[in-house]
Amino acid sequence: MGSCLLRCAEAYPLKSKHKRLYNQVISAISLKQRRKMAKDKGLISPEDFAQLQKYIDYSTKSVSDVLKVFEMNKYCQGDEIGYLGFEQFLKMYLEVEEVPHHLCWTLFWSFHSSQDLDEETESKANVICLSDVYCYFTLLEGGSPEDKLELLGLRPTMPGLGMNSLALSHKLTQFLKHFTVTFKLYDMDRNGILDSTEVEKIILQMMRVAEYLDWDVSELRPILQEMMKEMDRDGSGCVSLAEWVRAGATTVPLLVLLGIDMTMKDDGHHIWRPKRFSRPVYCNLCELSIGLGKQGLSCNLCKYIVHDHCAMKAQPCEVSTYAKSRKDIGVQPHVWVRGGCHSGRCDRCQKKIRTYHSLTGLHCVWCHLEIHDDCLQAVGPECDCGLLRDHILPPCSIYPRVLVSGQECKQKTTDVTSLCTPEAFRIEPVSNTHPLLVFINPKSGGKQGQSVLWKFQYILNPRQVFNLKDGPEPGLRFFKDVPQFRVLVCGGDGTVGWILETIDKANFPIVPPVAVLPLGTGNDLARCLRWGRGYEGENLRKILKDIEISKVVYLDRWLLEVIPQQNGEKSDPVPSQIINNYFSIGVDASIAHRFHLMREKYPEKFNSRMKNKLWYLEFATSESIFSTCKKLEESVTVEICGKLLDLSDLSLEGIAVLNIPSMHGGSNLWGDTKRPHGDTCGINQALGSVAKIITDPDILKTCVPDMSDKRLEVVGIEGVIEMGQIYTRLKSAGHRLAKCSEITFQTTKTLPMQVDGEPWMQAPCTVSIVYACRGWTLRLLEPKSPFYSFFTSPWHPRFPCAPLFPISGFLSNPRNSSRTLML
Repeated sequence: MGSCLLRCAEAYPLKSKHKRLYNQVISAISLKQRRKMAKDKGLISPEDFAQLQKYIDYSTKSVSDVLKVFEMNKYCQGDEIGYLGFEQFLKMYLEVEEVPHHLCWTLFWSFHSSQDLDEETESKANVICLSDVYCYFTLLEGGSPEDKLELLGLRPTMPGLGMNSLALSHKLTQFLKHFTVTFKLYDMDRNGILDSTEVEKIILQMMRVAEYLDWDVSELRPILQEMMKEMDRDGSGCVSLAEWVRAGATTVPLLVLLGIDMTMKDDGHHIWRPKRFSRPVYCNLCELSIGLGKQGLSCNLCKYIVHDHCAMKAQPCEVSTYAKSRKDIGVQPHVWVRGGCHSGRCDRCQKKIRTYHSLTGLHCVWCHLEIHDDCLQAVGPECDCGLLRDHILPPCSIYPRVLVSGQECKQKTTDVTSLCTPEAFRIEPVSNTHPLLVFINPKSGGKQGQSVLWKFQYILNPRQVFNLKDGPEPGLRFFKDVPQFRVLVCGGDGTVGWILETIDKANFPIVPPVAVLPLGTGNDLARCLRWGRGYEGENLRKILKDIEISKVVYLDRWLLEVIPQQNGEKSDPVPSQIINNYFSIGVDASIAHRFHLMREKYPEKFNSRMKNKLWYLEFATSESIFSTCKKLEESVTVEICGKLLDLSDLSLEGIAVLNIPSMHGGSNLWGDTKRPHGDTCGINQALGSVAKIITDPDILKTCVPDMSDKRLEVVGIEGVIEMGQIYTRLKSAGHRLAKCSEITFQTTKTLPMQVDGEPWMQAPCTVSIVYACRGWTLRLLEPKSPFYSFFTSPWHPRFPCAPLFPISGFLSNPRNSSRTLML
């Protein structure tokens, strides 16, 4: 009916006196349709859930932070909030100017305790319970169990609302916090039990989450129904809170599908993740085939694999991440798990392991040896952690400090929480090793960050792998007394800069060098350090072997100071005060700023590296048409070490200050250097540290960029077209303006600026860049010729007589060139 009215209104325009009535009718029809939609759906769709999760991932605020500044008196009546207040809350929480109306409306109606609306309850249906909103978004934020609220029949404690919470015993609360929150959300009528209708909604929600996780849901519903039926221990037809919590202790698919974060434990619990298997695998419990392309659960720590319905009866996880008694310190035994022999060959007898016929073979979770069951006796009990021993902190190297004082520490369930802080452990790594501290940004690279996190939790000790959603400080505190450790940052250039800055503040006696696994969009620093243009699913073990042979190089870091003029104009906050890669003013910063604004508004459209580059292309095309930074030299003056730089003869739209020879995802604005005949060392060494300023064009032609020479390269950019020509190698370089150790800009109007890819709009100001400090990084060695590598490559453990043959000489990308072929 609403669509018919709209078509009629288009064909026959209404008079002004009828427009108000028409709008009221359309609003009423639209409201009725939306309520019907909410009633039919009941819960948000997988698409809405995915979109909401992307918004939350990009937001930097927590629910508690928002409620501290939220205008309660304006939008709330007690604990109730209307649609307008809910919309305003979402804008603040997700840090966006506008929330998609469909998403906001669907979320609002999903919080109603009753979807059956009539005239009497219509006024009450226009508001929802703010505590439910608070609980739901707290769950989506993830985090450890102690961060969740316990709602055992009482309201949560929220900033600005005088409500009480129940204090339970420490360990019991850790478990109950997740499940009581979820129970509260699904107990729509607040009667303390889940009836058949509410249980069906839980199943529906889990089905939709399963679709979002790309599960095969064709056989999932009967499994879920049986699982929910088993919760009803007394056969009453309803699930009480006690039954719900008791079932949560063993019902692993319930944990996964309700979105509850499976955090690292050390009490025999598996850390499950859903997985679709592309090869025949067998359940470790029932030993039946899971089937090609079927869904199962795999433990991140030990690769124990089960059917969804077998997870409740699975054997305890054999992996312990630290020594729990004195006798375990110093000696690491093998930890064998059946199955998981993906290579199909025994490392002991070199014969095939017939993994396609049944659950057979054993693999060690620390050294990753794969052997026949019959070969177990021939393998010694002590584990040396295999090929990656240089990186791994075995459990025998980590132990509670209480053991040093002579007090025996028997790890019971109630004691685990006292060991959740880094200071509770002491680390003594194996001699002549370089333990690796891994930081992973789960927001980088679409879903790559989460996948890399899971893989490293198995390859290394899970206590070496840290999710950056909690910041880098816990990991650095954990490793503060570890000698000769290295750091691997899995993320973009911004993540690398964050880690380098945190390491500076930590004041380590010996600064750990940093390697990069590029998960960002541009990855300029990773390119210069030869770690590649972007991670594309390569073997992480091979990357770890590359880190072993990498070389420590210095990275100059520069202090950026922005002093605004006192003219009343407002500017965006400066993203960073340290420059690691580059700083720029003008056209490229304008493109980056538009990209940044669009990503903040619509994060769901920026979920892959390729999509990001296409957006950059679109904004660059628009900028080439409008030229918003034309004649930049008239609005900017440049001083290098106190000397004014003459720009009068140039027509520029951008100025870039380079610390590394890569920008815009691999574009070298400085260009390749032509060395003079007979000068093999280059002009850089001849000048040394005496020449702080170089502006002579002839000398600049021979200057080689160096990220550790305490000098910056200054380049002028004519416009977007020139940037494209340099990126595609149609033009060698931009305008080389200077090479200096200090630079100052003065602007006379508001201009876009960016530092290391983070843009902002800056009112007239003075920008000063001076040398700050030096960072330690790891650079991959240049690939050798394939014939040299044939004789110098290490021997493979499974084929002692066969060397590795890299084909690095035939590939241009250093990361891709490190692939190896077995002869």
